[in-house]
Amino acid sequence: MEAETVMDHDVTDVDGLRGRVAAFVRDEVFPYESGLDAGGSSAAELRRGFRERAREAGLWALPLPSELGGGGLPLSAYASLAEAEGASDHGPAALGSASLLDVTTLARHGSGRVRGEYLARLVAGDLRACYAMTEPDRPGTEPALTTTRAERRAGGGWSVTGRKWFVSNAADADLVTVLVRTGGSPGDRDGLSLLLVPTSSPGFRVVRELPVLGATGQYEIEWDHVEVDEDHLVGEPGRALAVAGERLQLGRTLRALRWVGQAQRAFDLMCDRAAERQGARGPIGDRQLVQQHLFESLLALRTTRPLVYEAMALVAAGRDAHVEVGLAKTAAARTLQDVADRAVQVFGAAGLGPDTPLPALFRTGRTARILDGPDEQHVSSVARRVLRSRSLSGITPV
Repeated sequence: MEAETVMDHDVTDVDGLRGRVAAFVRDEVFPYESGLDAGGSSAAELRRGFRERAREAGLWALPLPSELGGGGLPLSAYASLAEAEGASDHGPAALGSASLLDVTTLARHGSGRVRGEYLARLVAGDLRACYAMTEPDRPGTEPALTTTRAERRAGGGWSVTGRKWFVSNAADADLVTVLVRTGGSPGDRDGLSLLLVPTSSPGFRVVRELPVLGATGQYEIEWDHVEVDEDHLVGEPGRALAVAGERLQLGRTLRALRWVGQAQRAFDLMCDRAAERQGARGPIGDRQLVQQHLFESLLALRTTRPLVYEAMALVAAGRDAHVEVGLAKTAAARTLQDVADRAVQVFGAAGLGPDTPLPALFRTGRTARILDGPDEQHVSSVARRVLRSRSLSGITPV
C-alpha cells in the first residue's frame, strides 16, 4: 500500500495532524533519545527507521515542498506541528523537517545545478546539511569579523580556507553552507558570501567535537584550500548577510516553537510528578511551594506561546518580524530553562539522573539563551528598533 501523505488530508485539520505528530514523537522518538544523543552508527540506524515509519504514517517532511517529495504544508499551518515535533531535540530529524532551513535557503538562492542536484535528496533524507557561520575567538554576533576566505581560482570557482566552530551535526553532514569572505577585510560588512561545500571535498575535515554541557552534536571544522565550483555560490557574491538574515528569522522562530514544545514536556512531567509522588502527608502537589512551581511554569508557557506564534505568522507572511522574532526567541529560551529547572526541583534527585529527560531539557534551555544570538543581543536589538520606530513616528520616548 502506498504511503499516505499530507496532501491526502484536508490541511485545515491541523489539530489532527498535530496529534499524530505528537504521538509519533512520544511513541517512536522518546524511548530512543539516549541512543540518538550518543551519535554514531547506531543513531544513523535509528534515524533510518524513523524515516521509514514516518513515511508509512504520512508524516514525513510535512513542511517541505510537495514538488520535492515533501508534504507541502504552509508555514502558517506547520507552526503547531513544529512545537509538537520539538518536544524532543530529535523530533524534527525523525520526521524529516530538520532540512527545512537548508531547503528553503537553497530553493530561493541556489543555482539551477544546486537545486537540481541536492534539494530532492535533502527532502528525502538521503543527504544531510549543516550551516557554518561562527569562528573560534570571533563573536558569533558580529559576522563582519569573518576571516574564513574564498579566493577566486584561475580556472573558475573558489578556494576556501578557514575554520568554523559550534557547527551542529557537522560530522554527519554531506553539505555545509559556509559564510566566507570573498572581498574586503575583517570588520567590513561588504564582501561576505555564502558557499555550499560538499564535505567530501579534499581539504575539508572535522577538527574536533565540542561537547556542550556534556552533550554531543557540535563540531569545529576546517577548510584547507578546498575547491568549490562557481555555481555553488548561494545568493549573490557579497550579499551573504541578507540571505543569512532571512535564514536566521525563520530559524530562530522554528527553534522557539520547538523550545516551547520542550517546555510543555517539562511541565507535563512536573504535573505528573506532583500528582503521583506521595509524601508523608499525601501527594506533594498539595504543598504550596510545589503549586507555585506549577503556577509560574504555566504562566510562562501561556505568555510565551502567543509571542512565538505571532512571530511565525509574520515570518510566514513575509513581513518584517525582527522585533517579534527577538521577543519570541528570548522568551522561549528563558521559558524552557525556567520550566525545566522548576521540574527538576519538583522531582528532586531523580530529576538530576538518567531516568528522566529533565537534564537534557534543562541543558537545551541553558544553551538556548546563547544559541542563535545571546539574550543580550536580542534585548538590545529589539529596544533599538522600538526606540527608532517611535522616533520616526514622532513619539517622544518616555
